[in-house]
Amino acid sequence: MSTATSPLVLWIDQPEAVGNRLLGGKFGSLAEMTAAGFAVPGGFGITTTAYRHFLDAAGLAGRAGQVRARAAGADLATVQALSAEFTAEIEAAPLPADLEAAVREAYAELERRTGLTDLPVAVRSSGESEDLAGASFAGQYDTFLWVRGIEEVLRRLRSCWAGMFGAAVLTYRPDAADGAVSLADHGICVGVQQMVQARSAGVMFTLDPVTGDRSKVVIEGCWGLGEGVVSGGITPSRYVVDKVTFEVLKRDVARQESKYGFDAQLAEVGLVPVDEGLRDLPCLEDGQIRALAELAKRIEKQRGAPQDIEWAVSEAGDVHVLQVRPETVWSHRQAEQLVTERKSAVSHVLARFAGVGVASGGGRPS
Repeated sequence: MSTATSPLVLWIDQPEAVGNRLLGGKFGSLAEMTAAGFAVPGGFGITTTAYRHFLDAAGLAGRAGQVRARAAGADLATVQALSAEFTAEIEAAPLPADLEAAVREAYAELERRTGLTDLPVAVRSSGESEDLAGASFAGQYDTFLWVRGIEEVLRRLRSCWAGMFGAAVLTYRPDAADGAVSLADHGICVGVQQMVQARSAGVMFTLDPVTGDRSKVVIEGCWGLGEGVVSGGITPSRYVVDKVTFEVLKRDVARQESKYGFDAQLAEVGLVPVDEGLRDLPCLEDGQIRALAELAKRIEKQRGAPQDIEWAVSEAGDVHVLQVRPETVWSHRQAEQLVTERKSAVSHVLARFAGVGVASGGGRPS
């Protein structure tokens, strides 16, 4: 279903999904990975067209611009009040009938494809503003895990839209040297994707995020869902792998007493105990470490630049790609160094210490 010629829903395995800005940065990357044959869980994007259609139909499009304008330069208390008021309006506004029908139909089709009723899905924000030069929106937008049933999907859809006007987003200022990055007109896609029954999960980088060494793949993982790693809530196990030989050069296995998983009593994702026999064991076998490193190398080759990749290993042992984005810290720094003046040895040492502090910062929601 579409508005005029622009679709409200776009599946990531459709040919026209590759490179399509209607899917935003995150889901656009997953469409590219799907087309290239990588193991990406199936799903669909509720497009940026759908977001704008909702705002127009609800009479909120003009208000959205006013909220952003008033938040610019306002104090935090004012921004928080503006955010709370407007997000409540978004979450209460009815969906246009054609949009609601399109989402219901797509979720039912995903259930048919998987053969599962009330299929658990991840509902992920995927902004047009993600991956822009000078802007890094990782952690600014919302993701909801283990969402079951169409009514919950529709509720979390509104939550993701409302997240566009969260205080963190309204106060975010892109670091654009030429001032060209503007958030005023950017929309958001909301991706709905089958959950992986993850035995272990995490992130990996196709360079060392501390030193910038491109001859290494660094894998960080934990038992359960990767939320523990990306949010910084759990100390991950860490593996440094040679990108040519795939030899594990260093391994730091962290004891893990709890993990993120589906809590049946709460009917939502939360911290649950790790089986006692697994707490001191590595969350990845050597074969899985090699498979992940090989996967990272192939993705980097496919995309032509260092990457930051979220992954999951299912209970059956299958490796899945959950998210792919360009690595921004070292790639940006290396580009800057091409045009900076020559520095003294002391300056290089000081810059290296400062860089380690930046590059080894905490995680972010997926």
